[in-house]
Amino acid sequence: MSETLDLLLSAPFWVAVLRIATPLILGTLGVLLCERAGVLNLGIEGIMVAGAFAGWLAVYQGAGLWTGVAVAAAVGALFGLLHGLLTVTLSLSQHVAGLGITLLATSLASYAYRVSFPKVDSPPKIQPFEPMSNLPLPVLDAQTPLTLLALALVPTVAWVLYRTPLGLALRMVGENPAAAEGQGLSVAGLRIGAIAAGSALMGLAGAFLTLAAFNAFYFNMVNGRGWVCVALVVFASWRPGKALVGALLFAFFDALQLRLQQAGDGVLGVELPYQLYLMLPYAMAIIALVLVARRAAYPQALMKPYRKGER
Repeated sequence: MSETLDLLLSAPFWVAVLRIATPLILGTLGVLLCERAGVLNLGIEGIMVAGAFAGWLAVYQGAGLWTGVAVAAAVGALFGLLHGLLTVTLSLSQHVAGLGITLLATSLASYAYRVSFPKVDSPPKIQPFEPMSNLPLPVLDAQTPLTLLALALVPTVAWVLYRTPLGLALRMVGENPAAAEGQGLSVAGLRIGAIAAGSALMGLAGAFLTLAAFNAFYFNMVNGRGWVCVALVVFASWRPGKALVGALLFAFFDALQLRLQQAGDGVLGVELPYQLYLMLPYAMAIIALVLVARRAAYPQALMKPYRKGER
């Protein structure tokens, strides 16, 4: 028990929690923006892969790290515009379009990697973001600037959604697009803009993996984080503050299972199969979803196509 307590109170453990949570925070905010405007974006997994590859490739080709971040966001926004064209302009199934975006983005990233590095066995490495050692807090000073950016975006998105006319308009097209149109708002324009902005954040989430967490691009490095973000939005009831809590909670159990695997039977006192440790964060996510999903106040127009002039 004392070893478990020491683990939970150690600064390196919480450094790992915040690092694991960073791409989840960015991705969850991206999904939240899309869904607040009434559009489900299941393309997040592929957009994260494309953002991770594009940002890394830009830096590998000689661009600066922040330029790589901008490239990843731009690539994410482009895929978001494509998703908006399919789901908003053409009113196609949001589920099918999202899965198609995931397959397209993942395949394009894989193809571009093979073309760019046809004779390379292991991924080339770059110099990633360095931890900031000049901050007064012992957990934050071990993080990279992208983590601080993710944390800063949480109150920023909340402020935009609940304290600005733009946020009111976005929430209106997600709740009652006919009423928004009656107020002279462009439902299609707002939805496509929200999808592009949300997808840019998804691209940033992918870029964190290659430009901060690791120093190279690996296939399957996103490893289902996009689907976790979709679930976290439901857990958060489409609120940025609760999305941060959900991301940190999932990251806590993920970091915990890593430490438990490393400690073997030294912490729990019994030797367990490593698969049980691996399933811990996902099992806790499922339990949390079961507890809150029934009470979640989802946007009323979510996944409902809207055509101008319809009532």
